[in-house]
Amino acid sequence: MPLLDRKIAIVTGASSGLGRAIALRYAEEGAVVVIADVSEAPIEGGETTLSCIVAAGGKGMFVRTDISNWADVDALVSQTVKEFGRLDIMVNNAAIYTSTNLLETSPQQWDRVIAVNVTGFFYCCKRAAQQFLAQEPTGETRGRIINISSQHGMVACPGDFPYGVSKGAVVQMTRQIAVDHAATGIVCNAIAPGKIVTGKPGVANDPDALDYSRRRTPWPRLGEPHDVASAALFLASDMASYMTGVNLMVDGGWMAG
Repeated sequence: MPLLDRKIAIVTGASSGLGRAIALRYAEEGAVVVIADVSEAPIEGGETTLSCIVAAGGKGMFVRTDISNWADVDALVSQTVKEFGRLDIMVNNAAIYTSTNLLETSPQQWDRVIAVNVTGFFYCCKRAAQQFLAQEPTGETRGRIINISSQHGMVACPGDFPYGVSKGAVVQMTRQIAVDHAATGIVCNAIAPGKIVTGKPGVANDPDALDYSRRRTPWPRLGEPHDVASAALFLASDMASYMTGVNLMVDGGWMAG
């Protein structure tokens, strides 16, 4: 039986990059996947995530969502439940960055990063937890939240002050939710990717940045989206039992060095 047979999952930021890889992997394992993003077109180009899922015989839908807006998040979960009956998995992946240090960061840039990367995660976690409590549990759990954090939630993100601070907040948010809501069957874990090579344009694929990451990573290659998708599959499945509040590193040994 597929690991996520008939599970209903929302993945934010699932049109591109890590979110896309997670959504496709979930669909391969039998989940119905709701793709939540501000744009349906993938940054990498090519077919939309939903088109790929449907072409492979899977089920899902796209819901245009700005996670920094409570009304959007509320509508996202409500629409998912109306269409598919419940919510089992919420993956909070959508995030932005500015590549600015403290002195370079404008108040507007700070506000926007925190609005998406912290407040947006708060909204998604809260709305998912509300839904989990309104439905019957399946086995030990009512639902699972998976927050995509970062290695830069634990060590500084050189040259990106708002992003690093926001990811530190996500790690602590994960712990808080896990501890406060374990008794009601809500599971909350995070995944901290190291350097993952995606189709994202700009500074993420700057040759100097990639060289730094290669030298910093013990494993002899950089990460790929499927590495994070595999961890997200494990945490979404019943294989991940008696685990909550964990910040699972998928970093090729970066944080061990």
